[in-house]
Parts: sequence; C-alpha cells; structure tokens
Amino acid sequence: MTTWQDFKKTIHSISKDDMTVIDTLSALQAERIRRGISQSELATRINMSPAQLASIERLDSTPTLATLNRYAHGLDLKIKVSVVSA
Repeated sequence: MTTWQDFKKTIHSISKDDMTVIDTLSALQAERIRRGISQSELATRINMSPAQLASIERLDSTPTLATLNRYAHGLDLKIKVSVVSA
C-alpha cells in the first residue's frame, strides 16, 4: 500500500508552501477522524457549514492560516508556526 508520504514524493506540480498547508490540513483531518468527530460536528463547533468544511477537506482551494487555526481550535488544538533557516 502506498502511503501519503510515499505518494507526495512523486508530486512536482504543487509548491512547497502549498504542500506545507496540505500536510497541516491532512494532520488535522486525521486527528478529527481519530477522535471520531464527524464533519458536521466539527463544522458546528467552528461555526461553519458542513459543506464549507467538506470543501476545505477536499482542498477545493488552499486554506489560509486563519482557516487552519479555526479548524484546529475546533479540535482544541493550535497551529504552531516557527521560523527557521531555509
């Protein structure tokens, strides 16, 4: 079985910045599922429609840091950003 980590090495059309966002959203979504929280339940927690949340999880567009934070807060988590040398 191919894992996400293996598959993403083959992707060259997505910028590193966008891949960071995708990895972050993927981790949040995995945590939502691990906790047994439905999209509808999380959407209610973060004052968002289930359709909006589904659209975010499908990556219909690249979510902003504010949107990722909103998602994280619904799971009682926070996004931690750090600055490091390139």
